Amino acid sequence: MAARRISSLLSRSLPLIPTGGKKSHFGRRIYRYSTAAALEDPIKPPVTVEYDKLLINGQFVDAASGKTFTTLDPRTGEVIAHVAEGDAEDINRAVAVAREAFDVGPWPKMTAYERSKIMLRFADLVEKHNDEIAALETWDNGKPYEQSANIEIPMFVRLFRYYAGWADKIHGLTIRADGPHHVQTLHEPIGVAGQIIPWNFPLLMFAWKVGPALACGNTIVLKTAEQTPLSALLVSKLFLEVILNQLPDFHAMMSFLWLLLELVHSYANEM
Repeated sequence: MAARRISSLLSRSLPLIPTGGKKSHFGRRIYRYSTAAALEDPIKPPVTVEYDKLLINGQFVDAASGKTFTTLDPRTGEVIAHVAEGDAEDINRAVAVAREAFDVGPWPKMTAYERSKIMLRFADLVEKHNDEIAALETWDNGKPYEQSANIEIPMFVRLFRYYAGWADKIHGLTIRADGPHHVQTLHEPIGVAGQIIPWNFPLLMFAWKVGPALACGNTIVLKTAEQTPLSALLVSKLFLEVILNQLPDFHAMMSFLWLLLELVHSYANEM
């Protein structure tokens, strides 16, 4: 926790190095971003936490056990939110729903062009909510707001547009063969993709994992890092909005949850 806090404070201070001999505001800026100032008078994030449950079958639900874990403000160590803590029962339910969505739902069966359009609309909606998502990411992760708002969220949008562009360009090959044979390869969705992402770049890791799987027509069960679950929940809610607007009767095809947190916490404490 201390390492994350110090890293965040240092990275926030780096852009403040004066250039061109301008020093009039430098001392004031350094004080504002010093460790003491950050700890004594932290900036209140302009965002509230609305989503802190598991997203399964298109609905935000409590963990079957009712357990929660805390996600902390890395600047102060204060609790930001109590997030539903999934376990085996929750993961089994999520996988079953995701499997059913793959087997009988429209996502893998719709044209690749239609999948592409939905992913592009999702990217547009994330772009519209750039500042809100960046504020939540910075609050939960501790990285500079400028990095979240001006680099990582725009890159998230760009990545989803990139993967959306690939959706209708994935195809097989007809291969020349010796003799009177027809040889052809066919690329098809494989089913439910289980994915785990770390805390350091929560949304970029989300895009790198979720984007390709969706473009190919798969369904997903995703575990975020327990240190930084909030931004993934928010963008997942935005994706759900796009799905419901496009396909009102759409059987939920994405399930997000957190599991095995006790094991992760135990290992982290031992380290």
